Amino acid sequence: MKFFSAENALYARLLRWFPEREFFMRAEGQVKFLKISSRLQITVFLAIFGAILLWLLTTLGMAFSQVSVSLDRMALNERQAVVADSESRVEAYRDSVDKVAADLQRRQDELDALAERYFPAKNSKMPAQAGEDAQSEEAIAEKISALVPEARALAFVEARQLAFVAMLSAEADRRSAEAESAIRKLGLNPQEIARDNGSAQGGPFLPFTDAEDDETRLDPRFITLGQKLARMDALERGLAHIPSAEPADMNFISSGFGYRRDPFTRRGAMHNGLDFKGPYGQPIVAAASGTVSFAGWKGGYGRTVEIDHGNGLVTRYAHLSGINVAVGNAIDEGSKIGAMGSSGRSTGTHLHFEVRMNGKAINPKPFLEANSDVLKIQANAQQRTRADGGDV
Repeated sequence: MKFFSAENALYARLLRWFPEREFFMRAEGQVKFLKISSRLQITVFLAIFGAILLWLLTTLGMAFSQVSVSLDRMALNERQAVVADSESRVEAYRDSVDKVAADLQRRQDELDALAERYFPAKNSKMPAQAGEDAQSEEAIAEKISALVPEARALAFVEARQLAFVAMLSAEADRRSAEAESAIRKLGLNPQEIARDNGSAQGGPFLPFTDAEDDETRLDPRFITLGQKLARMDALERGLAHIPSAEPADMNFISSGFGYRRDPFTRRGAMHNGLDFKGPYGQPIVAAASGTVSFAGWKGGYGRTVEIDHGNGLVTRYAHLSGINVAVGNAIDEGSKIGAMGSSGRSTGTHLHFEVRMNGKAINPKPFLEANSDVLKIQANAQQRTRADGGDV
């Protein structure tokens, strides 16, 4: 065969990989040897390689076939769900057009309230209505109209409502992703920042419809929308309370975060914050909104204010000459909390500023030097949450 000719480059390479081998065996005082030629070794190798390749191709083909079947099954289930949904809605219209009209009005009031609360026009650019969602809902509305002609107008109202729900869900997803990205750019874990924002909830139970079987009548897309809005709200509230405002002038940082030579002992030490130098009595402002958790003398920190921003985030302002707040005060970003001084273990007038996450000091500089895109997203979140009254 030409493949096994001595001139063939591949064959020459295989010969180097599989040189002729001899195996010596000793039995009953006699020495025998077994010679295995290069050609035999190459033949066996190619046969095994071919078998493995065939097995891999067969396995991949089976996996592809299973995926195709799964996708087809999912598509079929979705089509069946649409049919089932349309059937249930037709039955609802047949039962009582007046009842459906009351439920639709109630749902519309709720949707208007949600849109006003979470998507103020000045803060949000709503996406264009998804064509597939609108077309699907209109097709169901046409079916209802054909079977229950007197319900035609209501059927199209419901179709527009459900398309609007899809649009709100898409916007909630976009805003969640935007806030999550901004939090990551600030060096924090979005899950930690948002974990506590949805834990304090309450109020009387107000069913979304008047139907006794409310849970079965309510379209699951409304439930999904509620979940997406809750996630968006938690992320935006967490982002809004991350310290990013300068407590003092960033142009006058006299000592950074990390290792340094202690100004008193001259030995190596860890510095857990940033030092801002400035004139005695210079106003010190809150880096983010929150609640004062400490205000008073704190050992080597001297006169100190600590603000709890939620989700484990705390800012500390030390060596103050005076304090303008008390424990429990609600503080807005940029509000004056004290004045620069040199109280405690200090060599001169300055502000020692710390950011702590779950009790551990972290470098404040990334927060204070956040880029304009992050700050814009944060400002929108702050504006939206302030307008919402601060309640989740």
